[in-house]
Amino acid sequence: MAEELTQAELDLLSQIAGLHGMPKGAFNIRRDGELVERNSSANIEIATKTGEPGIDIRIAPGTKGETVFIPVIVTQAGLKDVVYNTFYIGEDADVRIIAGCGIHNDGHAAAEHDGIHTFYCGARSKVVYVEKHYGEGDGAGERILNPTTNVIMDEGAVCEMELTQLGGVTSTIRDTDATLGPDARLVLTEKLMTHGRQTAESNMKVQLTGEGSSVQVISRSVAKDDSIQVFNPLVIGETACRGHVQCDAIIMGNAKVKAIPGIEAASEDAMLVHEAAIGKIAGDQIVKLETLGLTEEEAEQEILNDFLN
Repeated sequence: MAEELTQAELDLLSQIAGLHGMPKGAFNIRRDGELVERNSSANIEIATKTGEPGIDIRIAPGTKGETVFIPVIVTQAGLKDVVYNTFYIGEDADVRIIAGCGIHNDGHAAAEHDGIHTFYCGARSKVVYVEKHYGEGDGAGERILNPTTNVIMDEGAVCEMELTQLGGVTSTIRDTDATLGPDARLVLTEKLMTHGRQTAESNMKVQLTGEGSSVQVISRSVAKDDSIQVFNPLVIGETACRGHVQCDAIIMGNAKVKAIPGIEAASEDAMLVHEAAIGKIAGDQIVKLETLGLTEEEAEQEILNDFLN
């Protein structure tokens, strides 16, 4: 129940899901591999899986204007939490899903969460999916987050995904795989922040199998200190379709960023574009903000916030 959560755990929920207490409607809150509290609504059923850890979320056809919250928090050093969540979004539904994981690790052993999410988007459905990852704690133990996201979209479905790493994550390997049917549209936005000796690897594969399908992949990242980031987005066009891949990164200190955007066309009617840009903050941007009264540190942070948002 909500009263069982510590203030640190409530703060994590606020960071990753914007929650201040238990939400209304459908939600499932998980802590250290165990259920904290769950609620279904008239149109959205959340049920425990059989045979593997995780939940099935079934959204009735035609559901409009509802939000589902499924955040996870990890506070136990030495825990590796693996969860399989499957979403069945009915035809003509229009919903918002808020996920994410926060890790607070004050110990010496690693704390890890691997979330495997699969989305079946029914015909003409619309889904907005927001996932935020965040790590904190005074311990030397690693904070590891390895999300896997699978998306299968039927005819005319629309899915907008915003995948964000706010900071504090020691290492992450992010795998995203999507298959789009006729006239389906996917907008995939990924934002990453790394510092220290953190590492981040993002692998994406989007297959445009249905005529008239389209995807827009937008990757924005900031790499500081000695951190390392690698991006491997790939869009495959198998019919008359449209795809655009854009990777932009700001690099600071001794950080390293490798961006390898890829496109493959198996149809003469596929229209695919990719681009990548990696650079530092321009000195004149800092100077301009300093003339407005900001310190150099404040100016730098303002530029980074604007870039990621």
